[in-house]
Amino acid sequence: MNDPILGADAIEWQGTYYKTIMTTEESGGAMSVVDSVSPPNSGPPRHVHHDADEAFVLMTGDVEFWLEGERFTRGPGETVFVPRGREHTFRVVSDRPSRHLVILTPGGFEGFFAEMAAGQFRIPADMPAIEESAARFRLSFTGPPLGAQ
Repeated sequence: MNDPILGADAIEWQGTYYKTIMTTEESGGAMSVVDSVSPPNSGPPRHVHHDADEAFVLMTGDVEFWLEGERFTRGPGETVFVPRGREHTFRVVSDRPSRHLVILTPGGFEGFFAEMAAGQFRIPADMPAIEESAARFRLSFTGPPLGAQ
């Protein structure tokens, strides 16, 4: 795919572009870093990473986060840390895309994005296949995306 921000080697799934800028292999398994561009009103269903901490570094756009019942908004230059095992989700609330880095420790979760982009699975239509892949990456879906309640 070719994203005007991330370039020709970005992958796309459901309108969000992903480009791994540090692979698990490059960090010796310690982490992965994915540069992501998400369109307005987009975001995943609620979920839990069972074995990875997740940090977001926002570069553009405003994003509403939900972390175990607490809602808050972050914008450019701000960060959010989600400890492993904590239920969370987010949604882009600005009228422009959000570009943000997704840092996962340890690394490995970038493979989930690659599988989803390769299969072009759709939420909610393809949830059984998505959940099967998610389980391999120690991810569980726990509820609807923000705005769907």
